[in-house]
Formats: sequence, structure tokens, C-alpha cells
Amino acid sequence: MAPGRLPVLGHLVPLLRDPLGFMTSLPAHGDLVGIGLGPRNAVVVCDLELTRQMLRQDRVFDKGGPVFDHGRALVGEGLATCPHAKHRRQRRLLQPAFRAERLATYTPMMAQEIAELVDTWHDGQVIDVKAQLHTLAAHVIAATLFDKAISEETQQRLLRDVEAVFAGVMRHAIVPAWMRRWPVVGNRACIEAAAEARAILRELVLARRVEGVDRGDLFSALVFARDSEGGGQLTDDEIVDQVLTFFFAGTDTSAATLAWALILLDQHPEFAARVYAEVDTVLAGRPAGPADLPNLPFTGQVITEVLRLRPPAWLQTRMVTADTTLGKYALSAGTTVIYSTYLIQHRADLYPDPERFDPDRFDPARSAPSPRDGMLPFAAGARKCIGDNFALNEATLALATIAARWRLRTVAGIDTGPTLAVVPQPRQLRMRATARERRTGRVDERGSDRSAGHSHT
Repeated sequence: MAPGRLPVLGHLVPLLRDPLGFMTSLPAHGDLVGIGLGPRNAVVVCDLELTRQMLRQDRVFDKGGPVFDHGRALVGEGLATCPHAKHRRQRRLLQPAFRAERLATYTPMMAQEIAELVDTWHDGQVIDVKAQLHTLAAHVIAATLFDKAISEETQQRLLRDVEAVFAGVMRHAIVPAWMRRWPVVGNRACIEAAAEARAILRELVLARRVEGVDRGDLFSALVFARDSEGGGQLTDDEIVDQVLTFFFAGTDTSAATLAWALILLDQHPEFAARVYAEVDTVLAGRPAGPADLPNLPFTGQVITEVLRLRPPAWLQTRMVTADTTLGKYALSAGTTVIYSTYLIQHRADLYPDPERFDPDRFDPARSAPSPRDGMLPFAAGARKCIGDNFALNEATLALATIAARWRLRTVAGIDTGPTLAVVPQPRQLRMRATARERRTGRVDERGSDRSAGHSHT
């Protein structure tokens, strides 16, 4: 048991006061460390190999805990939230929708949404970047799901309802059960929004089935999915659950990753210069497209380092379904197990000077063993996020497109510290956009731009 446990409260005081600092303090006390969550206990896995072992044994270490339980109540049992018993069939049905050839049809839809956002900015504008990136992430998911097959009015209604549902998931996860039953405005709005979102999506499923045409979007992939092992197809309700889960899993996470990337590049101009040089050489001021992804290696390294330093899902829970062992430790059925990507990815034995932002950690030319071995932003094993490449493509395209046109600087006095949330985001993020002078050239090892010429945006 970690030191400092209080009667009744357990370790809630340090966990709420400084959750990230508290988690990174735990490896000093062992590979598996008990903590008190109020009157209940949980076990935190602090060792990389034990974390991987746990994630591989998804039957024994099943998804569960407050966020998952309340998420299921509101968004259903999609791939990211369903228990083990339903996961294998869902994964088989959804896997073809995320293969490389299918991702290639979604990426242009992503790129268009990103380019349209960047086109609305003007030189000298102070932008509420946090809000705009959240809107962008939601619109990217909507575009890849439905392409242009639904009206703008229907899309806006759906996005509004989804936002209300997610706010309810977060609220329900942290308040006592008896408070969730109160007929207060927040609870009622969340329930009504979930019902309306489901009604909209059921109508869309029916229309797509009647149409019978695969439009190449993600929604078509769900509607026409067939199980190669005889598990049939997704029911209408299962498709609705998957769509809501995609919004749930992909909106805040993508927005947060981009927000932290912009903050960190603003704080580290030497790395920003290298991103600018790369995008100037590859894009010359135009928006990034799918074909550019292989030519943006340093921009990709930046995104990977952001995912290490500020992982979007910093803490997750599993429930032990049968008596078992993890390494040399015995765990009984019913035990709550916590693992933290933030904890693992901030271990100094895996990443020296772990608080330092350094995209060169992920330079493939380095001779040291790959630090990717310790990376778990998308989990691992059978429950690894099915949309990991989707998310990486989106973040890389967005960062490159923004950097090709704009230099964003944080407005003085803004508190960009992380919020206490399932997905930690900056508390505020207002940035001033300055149109960039484009340069074409190469970058030396110090990040300075050796330019062959330039043009003005």
C-alpha cells in the first residue's frame, strides 16, 4: 500500500491535488502498489512488462470501472467500451474498416476538414484553439463516418447531442450513484441527448441499408460489415453503439493531442523550426494530404513525443474476473487494477529525463533500442485501439497543415496547465496566429533553416 493513506478518503487527497505527480511517485514503492480510492482499494501496475502482461490477458483483466460502466450506460457497448464477452466478434466485424486500403479513403476527408478550418484564420487573430480543435476533431469523425451523406442540420444536431452525452459520462463517473438519479437539468439533458442521438443514428442506419450503396465512408463499412467466422453482421443498435463510441474515443483525445503539440512547439522553437522547414519543403504552403504522410517524418516524431509526454488516456481501469497472478503477485477476482500510460511513459529508466520534450527520442536513425517499446498511448494486446493509425494520420495531417500556414503563439497570462479529466487538456489555450513566411530548404542538425529561397503567404 502506498504511504499516506487516510481513513475513509484513502489516497483521494493527493490523487485529486496532483494526479500525475501522485502516479509517477508510485514506482518507488514497488511494481504493484495498492492505493485507496475512498473506502475501496485498487492496485496500480507500475512495471512495463507487467502492464503488457495484463493487457495481453484481456479475459482475466476485463474492461471495467466507473468510466467504462457509466460510458456503457450512455453510449452503449461499442468496441472500446464492451466487455470481453462481446469484444472478439465486434473486433472481427470492424477490423476491415480500419485496414490500410480503407483508411486511404478516409484520409482525404480528414484533410479537407483540417484545411477548411485553417482557411478561416487571419493574420493577427487571437484564436480559442482549444475550442476550435475540439470542433475540428468532432467534424473529422463526422466527415469520415458520413462523408457528405447527411445534411448540415442533421450533423449539427448529432454533434450537439454527442457533446451533451460525453459531458454526462464524465459527470456520472465522478459523482455518487444516488446523485445520478436526481432529476436535475444536467442529468435530464444528458439522457434526452442520448435518446435523440440514438434516434438520429437509427434513421441513418435504416436509410443506408435501404440505399444499399457502399459510399466508401466509415458508416458504410459498419453497415455492410460481415463476420468471416459466421457471426453475422452488426445489428442496428450495435452500429449506433459503435458510432457513439467512435465519437467518445476520438474527439477529446485528438483535440488534446493537437493542443499539446501546439503548446510544446511554441515552448520549444528549436523543434518548431524543424517542423516548419519540413512542411515548407514538402508542402510549400498547401494543406497536407494523404500522399504527404511518408514525407513528414519529423512532424510524426513530434506527434509521437506528444503522445508520450501527454498521453490522452492517462489512467485506465481493469477488473479481475478470476483469481490470478500478475508476475509474482496474487490477485483475487473482483480486484480493481489501474494502469497509467502517463506513469509508464514517464519512467526515467525507459525515457531519460522524462519531463523533457524531445522528438528526437523517436528518430529511427538512433542506434539505441527503440523507445517505442515503452509506448502505450493506444494500449496493447487484443484491446489495443483499433483507430491508432487513424488518430496518428489525423494528428500529423493537422499539425503539418497548420504549420505550413501559421505560427501560433500562446497569449500571455493563459493557464495551459492540464485539467483533471479522463483526457487531460490545457485549461485554456488562446493563441495568436501569424501568417508564416514560407521557406524552401533543408534543416541542419541544430534545427536552423538553410534556405534556398522563400515566398510570402
